[in-house]
Amino acid sequence: MLRTLELTVTRKLDGFLHGQHQGITPGQGSEIGESRMYQVGDDVRRIDWNVTARTRELYVRDQIADRDLEGWLVVDVSSSMRFSTVGPEKVSLALGAAASVGFLTARNQNRLGAVLVAGPDLKTFPPRPGRPQVRAILHAISMPPDSAGRGRADLAAALQRVGAVSRRRGFVTVISDFLSPDWKDALGMLALRNDVLCIEIVDPRELDIPPVGYIALTDPATGRIREVQMTAALRDRYRKAATEQRSAIRDSIRRAGSDHLLLSTDQDWVGALIQHVRRRKVQVAGVGGGLRR
Repeated sequence: MLRTLELTVTRKLDGFLHGQHQGITPGQGSEIGESRMYQVGDDVRRIDWNVTARTRELYVRDQIADRDLEGWLVVDVSSSMRFSTVGPEKVSLALGAAASVGFLTARNQNRLGAVLVAGPDLKTFPPRPGRPQVRAILHAISMPPDSAGRGRADLAAALQRVGAVSRRRGFVTVISDFLSPDWKDALGMLALRNDVLCIEIVDPRELDIPPVGYIALTDPATGRIREVQMTAALRDRYRKAATEQRSAIRDSIRRAGSDHLLLSTDQDWVGALIQHVRRRKVQVAGVGGGLRR
C-alpha cells in the first residue's frame, strides 16, 4: 500500500511541488543571492540599496532556497481519526497527506522527522534523510495503536515536542481533525520559527447528520455512548454548532500565522492538495516571493 501511495505522490504531484527544495509551502528561501532590476510586485524589503545608489536604478536582491531543509510531520492517529461514513477513514487521508510531504521532501535528501499522536501518547521519529525514514513514518501511521477511550489527542504536547527537538527553522505539517482542546497557543509558538501547514481532515457526517431517527452516538475519546432522536430542531442545532466549531478552528489556525488546508473523506485529496499548492504559488508571486519568516 505504501509503495502504491509513493507512486501516486510522485506521479500526480511531481511538477507541482518543485524548486531547490521540495517544501509543501513554496518560497524562495533566506540565503542572499544576486541583484537584479526591480519588477512590479517585488518585495520592497529586498531592495539592494548599495547597488541602487551606485546605478541610480532600483535593484532588489534575490534569495536562494535553503538546500538543507528540516521538515516535521505532526500526525494525529487518535481514535477520532478512525472514522468515516463515506470513502476512506480520516487516518487514511492523513496517511496520503503525510506521504505527499514526506516523499517529495526526501527526494532532495532533506531531513524529515515526525511526532505521532495517539490519545495521550506521543511517538517521535528524529529527523533523518531518505525514503526509508518516510516509509517508517508512514508504516507507523498506517498501524496506529488503539487509543479508544483513553482521552483526546494531546496535540498541544506534540507541537511543543517539535518546538523543543527541532534545532533549526524549517517547515512543519500538522495533520489532524483538531478536535482536541488547547492546541492554539502551542501552534502559535511553533509558527514563530517555522512555516506551518495545518491539514484539517473531516467527514461529511461531522458537519451534518441526516434524518435517521434514533441514533447511538459514541465519543471515541472517552467511550461514552448516548442515544438521541435526531429531530429537525436537533439537526439544525447540530449543523450550526459544527459550522461554528470548524470556523473557530480555521480562524485559530490563520491567527497563528499558519496555512490551512481542508480535506474531506468524500473528496479527492490529491486534487485538493494540488489546488492548495497552486494558490500558494499565486500568493507568493503576488507579494514578490520569499518566506514569511
